[in-house]
Amino acid sequence: MPRSIWKGAISFGLISIPIKVYGATEQKDISFRQVHPADGGRIKYKRVCEVCGEEIPYAEIAKGYETPDGRMAVLQKEDFDDLPLRTTKAVDVVQFVDAEEVDPTYINSTYFLEADGPGAKPYVLLRDALVRSGRVAIVKVALRSRETLAMIRAKDDLLLMHTILWPDELRDGEFASPAEDVTVSDAEVTMAGSFIDALSGPFEPEQFHDAYREALETLVEAKLSGQAVASVEEDTGEQADVVDLVAALRASVEAAKRRRAESAGEAAAEPEPAPAKRTTTRRSTTKKTDAGPTDGAAAEEKPAKKTAAKKTAAKKTTARRTPARKAS
Repeated sequence: MPRSIWKGAISFGLISIPIKVYGATEQKDISFRQVHPADGGRIKYKRVCEVCGEEIPYAEIAKGYETPDGRMAVLQKEDFDDLPLRTTKAVDVVQFVDAEEVDPTYINSTYFLEADGPGAKPYVLLRDALVRSGRVAIVKVALRSRETLAMIRAKDDLLLMHTILWPDELRDGEFASPAEDVTVSDAEVTMAGSFIDALSGPFEPEQFHDAYREALETLVEAKLSGQAVASVEEDTGEQADVVDLVAALRASVEAAKRRRAESAGEAAAEPEPAPAKRTTTRRSTTKKTDAGPTDGAAAEEKPAKKTAAKKTAAKKTTARRTPARKAS
C-alpha cells in the first residue's frame, strides 16, 4: 500500500471529513543513469556550497528566495509548516460546478482521498451527494509547499481529487491557431465526420500499450545479452501534399474499417491448402506397400488406371454381345 502524502480534513460546510491523500498515478517510463561510455561508471553530482566549498548533505539543504536586488531569504521546513493558511491542513470547498465546466487543460495531478478515522460516514455523504447532483466540488488545498485549486469528484466508491492549475499558469495558445482565411467545405467536414464515426467506440484504456517503452525494454535486454537488435525498415518515401481532402479522408475511412474488421476477428479465415486434401484422399484409397509414401502412391496409380481400363473394355464387349444373343 502506498504512503499518504498529506493528511487533513475536507471542510464541507459545518461538516469536517478527516482524510488521507495518496498519489493516484505513477510513471512507468524507463529511467536511465548518466554513465561514462568507456567503462560504464556512473556520473555523480556533488552538492557543494559556492561560498565555503563544502559538500552539503541533502537533509541540511534549505530553500532560499533571492530578491532582484540580491538579498536571500532562507526558509526552513518549519517555516512552511507554520504558514498562516487554513489550507495547509484543510481542504476548503469553495464552489460546486458541473463537471463539463472544468476545462481538462487545467487538470494537473490526480489523488485518491481516503476517509480517516471517523470520516467514513461524512465521506460517503459527500460522495453520494456529488453523484446525485451531477456536480464536482472546487476546493483550495496546500500540497507540496504550495496552495492550489483542485476538483473533487466521485468515481465508483471513491472520492478523487484533481489539482487544477491557476489561470496564469496556462500559456496563451493564440499563436498556434490557424490563419483566419483557412476554410473547409461541407463535403470535407462530412467526410471527416465519417472517419470519426468509423473509429468511434467506448474508451477502453487497457487495449492500448506503450510501444516505445516495450521497444526500449527489448533494446536493453539485447544489450545485456550481447545480441543484435532487429532494425525496423523506415519508409523513405516522401509524403505527397494532400490536395483532395475528401479523397484522402475516404481512403482513411476504408482503411479504418479494414483495421477494425481485422482486430474484431471479422476477417474471413484462410482456406486449408489444397495439396493437403489430395494427399489425404490418396492415402485413404491407396493400398499399403513397402515403398515410400510418395513413390508407392505413384507406383499404385499406374496399375490402377490400367486395371480400370481393362474392366471398362470388358464391360463394353459384354454389352455388345448381349443384344446379339437376344436377337437370335
